Amino acid sequence: MNERLKILRKELKLSQTEFGSRIGLTTSAISDIERVKVKNITEGNIKLICREFNVNEEWLRHGTGEIFMKFDRDIELTAWASKITRDDYDIPFAKKFVHMLSQLDKEDWKAIEKMALMLAEEKDQA
Repeated sequence: MNERLKILRKELKLSQTEFGSRIGLTTSAISDIERVKVKNITEGNIKLICREFNVNEEWLRHGTGEIFMKFDRDIELTAWASKITRDDYDIPFAKKFVHMLSQLDKEDWKAIEKMALMLAEEKDQA
């Protein structure tokens, strides 16, 4: 499992410090895990890694299946909304922006869609 943790971190393009901070571990703890100084990753850390990074627990534990979980759009949106509204999610702008989006009505969404289509068309012409 230790080697798979390192593979995962590199796949996510995160440093040991960045990876550790996302799951509440120090850089040295991640380093120790990757270098197999720590043989057993705690059950809580396994669950946290899988939830935080959408990792297939079967892959993390046993190396079978895909690294990342495949979700449909509704599940992805629910997971994202849950993540962004947690108390430990420290990006104030993101929370403000999502709150603003939650206030939009049908007409607002139609206007945004029209603008997005215009921007995509403009990009295609460039």
